[in-house]
Amino acid sequence: MKVKGKVFRYLDNVDTDVIIPARYLNTSDPKELASHCMEDIDADFIKNVKEGDIIVAQKNFGCGSSREHAPLAIKSAGISCVIAASFARIFYRNSINIGLPILECEEAVKGIKSGDIVSVDFESGKITNETTKESYYAQPFPPFIQKMIEAEGLVNYMAQEIQK
Repeated sequence: MKVKGKVFRYLDNVDTDVIIPARYLNTSDPKELASHCMEDIDADFIKNVKEGDIIVAQKNFGCGSSREHAPLAIKSAGISCVIAASFARIFYRNSINIGLPILECEEAVKGIKSGDIVSVDFESGKITNETTKESYYAQPFPPFIQKMIEAEGLVNYMAQEIQK
């Protein structure tokens, strides 16, 4: 699986309350969550994000609450991948569960700026900054997790496996 998109860049400790503010947690409708994604940190995010775009952030992305709404809001907003220097562990697991690809790569985070065009090959872990022509390598997911992400999450993956 490969993706390519424009980068929205953020700093350290982007918490789940910033990704999707708690005042919108009275729904689990993905489209409603997406309409408020990142609004407390970047009021223009939802106006400017396009299907396939990529979030790049520094350390501890997704810290805070264990709510699955945060990666769901990001994915539903059209983000194809989140690259960070590190993730909060529960956000990391929730992202895989809902089929949002995420990669840890500190070197890529240092070399990618907001607005750059980046492509990601999840099979190899290769991250290419198409704007600067620089490449970085993240640890790729093992094949069974890649299949889970391609199936759009754990529930769909398990349904596919049961039908085999």
